[in-house]
Amino acid sequence: MSGLLIAWRTPLLALFILGVGLSGAGYAFAAANTVPTSKAGDGVGAITGYTVSSVVYDLNAAAPQNIDQVTFNLDSVPPAASKIRLKLVSAGASWYTCSNVAAAVTCVTTVPQATVASADELRVIVAQ
Repeated sequence: MSGLLIAWRTPLLALFILGVGLSGAGYAFAAANTVPTSKAGDGVGAITGYTVSSVVYDLNAAAPQNIDQVTFNLDSVPPAASKIRLKLVSAGASWYTCSNVAAAVTCVTTVPQATVASADELRVIVAQ
């Protein structure tokens, strides 16, 4: 009977030692990993528009049929690095890049040259 107990204990002991060894190896590999801190989240924010006021079309002094720039004010200061674009011809593909100092915006409209005759809309886009 004692031979049967020894024969039965040996495989159980071997399985136990193997299980402890594997769990220790798994812990050692997991402990060696480094994962950087990260963030995840979900949120909602309202999208509101700007009110454009004080629009001025600056005409070229030598050729007054040409609009050299358009200036206007926004009702609030756009966040830093916002992109501001202006379009004057509804069927056209030309968008002019604008710059701002606080809420005052200037859009140079010389490339391609904007003209009074072709201007049929004032479309302003401000994107953060």
